[in-house]
Amino acid sequence: MRGKTREDLDLIELLDPVADSVGYEIVRLRLMGGNEQRRLQIMAERPLLEDGTGGDMNVEDCARLSRAISEVMDAADPIAGEYTLEVSSPGVDRPLTRLKDFDTYAGLEIRIELDRVAEGRKRFKGELAGVEDGQVGLNIEGEDDTTVYFPFEWIVDAKLVLNDELMKRGADQRAARVSAEGDDADSQDIGGDADSDIDLSESEED
Repeated sequence: MRGKTREDLDLIELLDPVADSVGYEIVRLRLMGGNEQRRLQIMAERPLLEDGTGGDMNVEDCARLSRAISEVMDAADPIAGEYTLEVSSPGVDRPLTRLKDFDTYAGLEIRIELDRVAEGRKRFKGELAGVEDGQVGLNIEGEDDTTVYFPFEWIVDAKLVLNDELMKRGADQRAARVSAEGDDADSQDIGGDADSDIDLSESEED
């Protein structure tokens, strides 16, 4: 689910180590558009820590990752022709693309789409019940005491549902990060960050 096409998956293989080297994880990558002008959309985040910090990306994070990716893309030149690089945060109502995401966000409401019919349909909505033996559990909405499990490989799309509980979780994570960054600022003399001047959408050409 992190990539849809063979080209997406090849780019993920190239860029995963790049993101990791600067402290981020690629959540999803999509290379879109025709041959004349394409868009490389990369959704990324900081690794989520046990204390609940991490996860989100601010403008400086996106700029830093964009610069690191651009350097490797310029050297490897894996995309023919012109393209625009876009780096962003997953957002509050984020997609779930990795098996570990379904454990991290257990207890929250999600929508899932499968690549096949199961229980008479392909689309489901309900409370995420975590992961068991490589299968994703879902407490189906409107069906009390009904938990179904789907192999992770069957899932083609999954996304958190934006509601009050999710908004509160996002606010708590942002507050924890601001607090952590404030502690860091108090302990050192911080100058201007050159990353803040970087345009997150960069045009490239072969």
